[in-house]
Amino acid sequence: MESLSNEAFTPSIREYHPRKLARTYYNNSDIDGGDAEELQWINGTQSYENMINMTKNKSGGHDHHHNDHQQGLSLITLLMECAVAISVDNLEEANKMLLELTQIASPYSASCAERVVAYFAKAMARRVMSSCLGGGTIMYSPLLQTKAILSAFQTFNTISPFIKFAHFTANQAILEAFHQRDRVHIIDLDIMQGLQWPALFHILATRPEGPPHVRMTAMGTSYEALEETGRQLSGFARRLGISFEFHPVGRKPGDVDPAMVQTRRGETIAVHWLQHSLYDAIGVNWKTMRLLEIIAPRVITLVEQEMPPHSGQFLERFVGALHYYSTIFDSLGATLGCEDVNRHKVEHWMLEREINNVLAVGGAGEEEMFGSWRTELVRRGFAQVPMSGNSMTQAQLILNMFPAMHGYTIQQGDGTLRLGWKETGLYTASVWTSPRLMRYSRSD
Repeated sequence: MESLSNEAFTPSIREYHPRKLARTYYNNSDIDGGDAEELQWINGTQSYENMINMTKNKSGGHDHHHNDHQQGLSLITLLMECAVAISVDNLEEANKMLLELTQIASPYSASCAERVVAYFAKAMARRVMSSCLGGGTIMYSPLLQTKAILSAFQTFNTISPFIKFAHFTANQAILEAFHQRDRVHIIDLDIMQGLQWPALFHILATRPEGPPHVRMTAMGTSYEALEETGRQLSGFARRLGISFEFHPVGRKPGDVDPAMVQTRRGETIAVHWLQHSLYDAIGVNWKTMRLLEIIAPRVITLVEQEMPPHSGQFLERFVGALHYYSTIFDSLGATLGCEDVNRHKVEHWMLEREINNVLAVGGAGEEEMFGSWRTELVRRGFAQVPMSGNSMTQAQLILNMFPAMHGYTIQQGDGTLRLGWKETGLYTASVWTSPRLMRYSRSD
């Protein structure tokens, strides 16, 4: 991927220069009807006051100056009150608060809390604008600014362990499912640049029994990008001496006719899905699940973001997203300076886009989105395969690439692996097998 200049994605710092402190517009009793129950979120236990206290403990990242800390708390408090106003359709009041937030909060601040507020305020302003105009929600198209987004994704892969964790734990599970199989078929539901597959190809090429014949079906919304990814992977496989076929499918999995995914007798099938919020990569959820049922893969590797479902109520999504992305921003701020170009690149091109999409989801089709893919797989009869000790080893190797002081953690439980920062889970990896197959065993 060709590198992009900093000017291509970095707005002027002067655009976001803080000018004044935020003020609080109203307290809990000012909400329509004064109904305190409107502020009970997340399984009925997370109150507005508790969320403020939780945010106080997280705000400011590694910035210990008292004034900046107070500024961050004031901004987050105002942001949360704005979210409450949006949730009760008080758009006029929400717009007033957003005007103030966008004038104050800077995405270049030394305070991680202020940076988070800047991007959340922008996403909420888009939502309010759409509601005022009477239109549908605004989501970024996957076809816009593709090079910048993929470049930011690559950078995120370099400066943090999250994407590597997803790739290496999935590769380990797939490698175990392919043990002593001579014809294998990988189906990637959203391949993007295919960053994880060269590592798997390298291991397959060095098997004592020799490499298998590898077929890959790659899905995505840009056929041009798929073809380029196919050329890169085909060249890599050829250099390793692997017999390789690449089949691009320029559609979302939920829009794919099962007949478009050709399976062959005797091949072992693995499906991979790295869930993200950069764009709607799946399409119609139940159709995607139906596709998995028809394909009946030997193994499904799933990596999910740990935050509330996009289909939930706005206030629940907001609170969960604020906690999730505050942790992501804090993790970046703990290792990279406030003026670091790579940090700006990831925050501006990748995280801002995800925040916008999480907060903007709504309207038509919302009810068709799954709250949790793991829960839905269980409901459909798929069997979970516990993550192996080798998968844990791979995850630990990834963490060892980053000093312990950076705060990244791994938790193992319920057959999954969860990567987080300072005990807050952010990405969860799990492995599944089709109900149509005999019990999946790594040793067979």
